Parts: sequence; structure tokens; C-alpha cells
Amino acid sequence: MITLRQIQHMRLLYFLGLMLIGQTVFGQRLLSGLVRDAQTGEPLVGASVVVSESNPVRGTLTDVFGNFELNVQPTDNQLSVSYTGYTTQLVALSGTNNYTIDMKSGQYLEELVVIGYGAVKKEDLTGSVVSVSSKEFQTGNISTPEQLIAGKVAGVSIVSNGGAPGSGSQIRIRGGSSLNASNDPLIVVDGVPLDLTGISGSSNPLSLINPNDIETFTVLKDASATAIYGSRASNGVIIITTKKGAAGKKMSFSFSTITSLSHVTRLIPVLDTAQFKEGVRVHAPNNPNIQSLPGNAQTDWQDEIYRMAVSSDNNFSISGGGKALPYRLSLGYLDQNGILLRSNMKRYTAGIGLSPSLMEGKLRFDINLRGSASNHTFANEGAIGAAVSFDPTQPVKTGNDDTFNGYYEWLDNSGKPNVLAPRNPVGLINTRDDLSTVYRSIGNVATDYRFHFLPELRANLNLGYDIASSSGTVFVDSTAAQSFNRKGTNNYYEQQKQNLLLDFYLNYNKELEGLNSHLDVTAGYSYQDFTRRDSSIERSLDGTVYNNPIYKTQNTLISFFGRVNYDLASKYLLT
Repeated sequence: MITLRQIQHMRLLYFLGLMLIGQTVFGQRLLSGLVRDAQTGEPLVGASVVVSESNPVRGTLTDVFGNFELNVQPTDNQLSVSYTGYTTQLVALSGTNNYTIDMKSGQYLEELVVIGYGAVKKEDLTGSVVSVSSKEFQTGNISTPEQLIAGKVAGVSIVSNGGAPGSGSQIRIRGGSSLNASNDPLIVVDGVPLDLTGISGSSNPLSLINPNDIETFTVLKDASATAIYGSRASNGVIIITTKKGAAGKKMSFSFSTITSLSHVTRLIPVLDTAQFKEGVRVHAPNNPNIQSLPGNAQTDWQDEIYRMAVSSDNNFSISGGGKALPYRLSLGYLDQNGILLRSNMKRYTAGIGLSPSLMEGKLRFDINLRGSASNHTFANEGAIGAAVSFDPTQPVKTGNDDTFNGYYEWLDNSGKPNVLAPRNPVGLINTRDDLSTVYRSIGNVATDYRFHFLPELRANLNLGYDIASSSGTVFVDSTAAQSFNRKGTNNYYEQQKQNLLLDFYLNYNKELEGLNSHLDVTAGYSYQDFTRRDSSIERSLDGTVYNNPIYKTQNTLISFFGRVNYDLASKYLLT
């Protein structure tokens, strides 16, 4: 039983507790404030405002207007305000309850951004340049490099050209819209401008580059940024930098594998067998010849040509670096199936990157060698349109393999395929073999030397190449309906492309302390030679040759270029 004395003690403790809580609440004060960019005055959404050295941590985030509210204790004397890309600010608490905190850009301003023939600090850029690193890339089933930055860069549109394995994307920077000339941007890989006129046997030249080897994309958008590359950069420039080893890091291994499933999400609505027969009855009620044409099969032609496609992407790399020889070796294997029957791409890639330095870092080399081999099976995409228009009352096969490989076809009065009717969609795919093999290698050796007697001056020599070789065949048996009138198809083609590069430039980079200025001057010379050899033969199985072109082209580009960047008092920039 609780005694009267115990009840009095409990009341006393309860009263003291209320006094302590009241003192705590009374001692708190509510702070409010605004966190904004020091240069633009724009509010920073989601900035972290934390009481310094509080345990447990007490803090809040700014709202969509950059405002915050936070309760502090009498013993609190400092706030810590942080935001990605800005220097953390320490704010001493004074007698006021309202604060305006101006955040200054920090770590990202010191970040070097790759531009044409060099790199500059982000804060010194005058042109429109956007850099996207591997941490920001798109993830998932990525088979070609441009897919990594789809939707990541304002003003850059990347739209897929199709769903075939390795198919490319249309890249438009700030909406280039020439009627006759190309609207594609110039693409530079490790300092080597690529020849993007296409490679026979490959639906996308970029598909031969392993996306897993790419470290950064830098997009040059406006005239100021692209001028260093001349008129060929009129549609913008995309600079791709591949992954390298890091000096001083121990050897590390990396392996990744991705398995993905692809399927058609929506089919074109078409008539089924009952609806098709009803349409014939309604629209040709008095024509017994037409009434007798529909069959009794129930064929969904779109379902017959599409499949659930399984793809696998596997990558392995070794990287590391002693004090003077960072390195990275990579291997990749991609087996990508398309949703259209028989479409497939197998790609094998290998790459090595070495970045040795000598003479206490004054002489540096950047060696990059990458190669790929890919095998393509191209499905007959004419089957897509045929599947929408072909009669659903007819079967896929007739059971007679001696006629048109057993596939049902609409015939004319002579028993030949009706030239006005669509071909059997499944037959279009299975009776056509469209195969190719493509090899490509891209590499360069860049040498950078900083002069002993004038450390502000350095010389850079870049020797690079981009070579490709491809061959392919298109074979259709003479009994197949799609080439029946031409007695089959037996086409062959091959191509060799060579792109050789020599770049040399001098760069002078000097802090002019007496003038409170910074000067960066670049001047150089570039030689690039493009050679292309093509041959093909278009023929039937009986030996008839319809076309047999053979030709060689060569273009040489010789350039002189220069650039001056001048920074006065970190406020006024001139390029």
C-alpha cells in the first residue's frame, strides 16, 4: 500500500520535472532564415542547416523557397550550413533570430572540365559546357555509349532510332536542323575525333565502344565552346573520356554482369479472325470469290514475329597504379537479343589504358588502346509492317516444305507470289540471312611535356587512329517468296576505314599576380586523314549480277587553331 509520505515524494518529483521541462522549453528559441547562392541570389532547396557539435544531431533542410526554421538551445553557438557543390558555411549565433546565409560555390569550381585541346576550371568557362561523370550515368540495359546521358543534359536530345540490338540514337544538340547537311555533333574519344559517316554492317558506329569503359561525357554546346574544332563542330561537340588507373592505388578487380528481359509493351490493334471474316461479309456480300478467300486459322501475326528477348552484358577490369604507372585493363562481352525474331548482336571488347609519368611528373604519357569485334544478325524489319496487314485467317505454314519453304503466301493465277499482296511475316524473317562481322580499334598516344626552364609552358603531341573493317552477306534462298522473282539473293559487301590523327599544340598558363590576372594561351596544328574503301556485289543465285560498285575515297583535314583565356580578378573572363 502506498503511504501518504510516498505520495508527497511523488508529487514533489513531478513538480520538479515540470519545472525542468518548463525551463528547457523557455530556454529554446526559434531561428529562421534564408539560404541562397552568393552570386545569383537564387534560393538553395534542400540545404542542410545543422547545429554544430550537437549530439544527437539537430538540424533541418531548407524548403522550396530556401527558407528554414530551427529550435536552438541557449548553449548552442554555431550553425553549420552545407549544400552540394558549395563550401560549408559556419554561422555564429548572435542575438538575432533571423539569418540570411550566402553560400559560395566550392569544390565544383575547382573541378577541371575537358574542352577542346585542354582543360579549364569550371569557374573559368565562358562557353556553354556540361560535363557528366560516370556517377551520374543512366543505369540498366545500356548497350551503346550515348544511352548513358539520355535525359541528363539540358538542350541535348537523344532519341533511339529503333529497338534492334546495337541500334543507334539520333543526337541533337540545341536542335540542329539543316535540310541537306548532317545535324550530328562531332564526337571525340580520348582526343581522337571520330569518323561518324557509318560503318557497313553496323547499325551504329558508337555501338562498337563499350559504355562500361567511359568515365565522362563533356558536351560543348555554343559557338564559343565549339569554335576550336572549326566548322565540323557546328552541331556541337561531345568529348568522351575513358576510364584510367589512378596513381598510388593498389590493384583492384571489378566484375559486373547484367541480365535483362525485353518485350513489346504495346501492339498495334488489328482484326482477329472473326472480325476479319465479318468485314469481308459486310463489304463484299455479293462476291462469292472474295467470300471464299478467308481461311479458318486464328493467327496473331504480331505475336508470331515478336519474342521475349534475353540479353547479357558482362564486364571485367583490373586497375591500379604505382607512383609512375597508373593502368587499367578491361574486357567486355555483350550478347543482346532483339524483340524481333533472330535479331542479335554479340560484341567482344578489350581496352588498355596506361598513364606513365617521368622526370618528376614533367613528362607524362597517356596511352589508350581499345578494340572490338561484333557479330550481327539483322532481322528483316519488313516483317513488322507485314504483320499488321497480313490475313489473320491464314496459317503460318502450309505443311508443304517444297513450296516457299512451307510458308503460306498469297499467289496469283500462275501460282507465283502475288506482287500486290504482303509477304508472310514469319517467312520474311526465317528465309533471309543478313549477317555481318565488324572489327574496330580506336587508340592514341598523347605526350605532354612541361619545360624545365619555363614550367608555365608545356607541349602536347597526340598521335591517334580509328580503324574499322567489316564484311557481310545477305542470302535468300531461290524458293523463298521474297526473292522468288529474282531467283534468290546472294549479296556480299566489305569495307575498310582508316582515320589517322596528328595533333600538336603549345600551352602557356600563367598567374599574373601583379595584374591580379590569369592567362591561358593555346596554339596548335592538326592533321587528320580519312581513307575509305568499299566494295559490294548484288547478285542472284543463278549468277546474275545486278550491281558491283568498287571505290575508294580519301579526305585530308589540315588545321591551325588558337585560343586565349584571360581572367581578371576572378570576375571578368575573356575567351
